[in-house]
Amino acid sequence: MREAVIVSAVRTAIGRAPRGALKDTRPEHTASEVVGEAVRRADGLSSEEIDDVILGCAFPEAEAGMNLGKIVALKAGFPNSVPGATVNRFCSSGLEAIAIASQRIMCGFADVIVAGGG
Repeated sequence: MREAVIVSAVRTAIGRAPRGALKDTRPEHTASEVVGEAVRRADGLSSEEIDDVILGCAFPEAEAGMNLGKIVALKAGFPNSVPGATVNRFCSSGLEAIAIASQRIMCGFADVIVAGGG
């Protein structure tokens, strides 16, 4: 079985809820900045090499209610050929997205996946 490794990690800024500085920032804006930076930090990786974007979203409602994974991939500047998926496992959505990505890589179904979430 193949090995899956994390080659880059980025996190968002933290703000106070419900009145913090980021309260009016839409989730796809924040996530696309993080995803784009994660790919930039992975030396030599081109966005054309990404097989999938899997994002966890604990409460996919309102602005986050669509397919956040695909929207973020497009906003991060990835080619339209890069698919995206959104996973909801409430408090462990981001962890589940990473687990799904590593399973797909270990089984040989993908080589490069961007995964994470909140």
